[in-house]
Amino acid sequence: MSNTALIADDIREKLISDPAAILEDSELMRALIAANEQAMGNNIIDLRGIAMEKLEARLDQLEDTHRGVIAAAYENLAGTNQVQRAVLRLLEPLEFEDFLQELDGEVAHILRVDCARLIIETEQGDDAMEKLSDVLRVAEPGFINDYVTLGRKVSPRRVTLRVATTPLPELYGKQAATIRSEACLKLDFGEGQRPGLLLLGSEDAEMFRPSHGTDLLDFFASVFERAMQRWLN
Repeated sequence: MSNTALIADDIREKLISDPAAILEDSELMRALIAANEQAMGNNIIDLRGIAMEKLEARLDQLEDTHRGVIAAAYENLAGTNQVQRAVLRLLEPLEFEDFLQELDGEVAHILRVDCARLIIETEQGDDAMEKLSDVLRVAEPGFINDYVTLGRKVSPRRVTLRVATTPLPELYGKQAATIRSEACLKLDFGEGQRPGLLLLGSEDAEMFRPSHGTDLLDFFASVFERAMQRWLN
């Protein structure tokens, strides 16, 4: 056997003085394991190498999961801050007309939606109410449940997220042609008050999907109800 060194002396001394550096380099370890398997030949099964491969695969999976959890937590935190800012903005107006203007203005901008509409059911048409703002719409009793459930005989959820297949021009106006997804927030203004519906429309079809969480929008709807009660009373 030849005693000729295959590794330069300086590199060899560095590796001997700090062998942990090899263990910390995943690419170098893979190369050493592959070289070891080649040296053993095809007739020998390296159980340790197989175990190492499985552990590496498991580690990669855990790292991906960890990154996913961090990303989800960051997204949830960003969404919470977003809704909090929208709530604070919603509580600022002192007049109802300003309240409606803020809803489809700065509040919609903070929530990153392209359109906000408030629908209130009435026993009879109330033209004076609609003239207050383009944001406000009145509807006949039963319209809100039919709209949220798409006419199905089911109980409407508090928050419904969906792709907007046929946005109604009477609700969204000229923007109806561009709305691709919407959030429907069913509103309860208290005993003896008219039911309401807050629509948040987006030109992004992925903005509101049925698979998305609704906790933050549920909270926003609760605050909106309390803010509206000031004007209704």
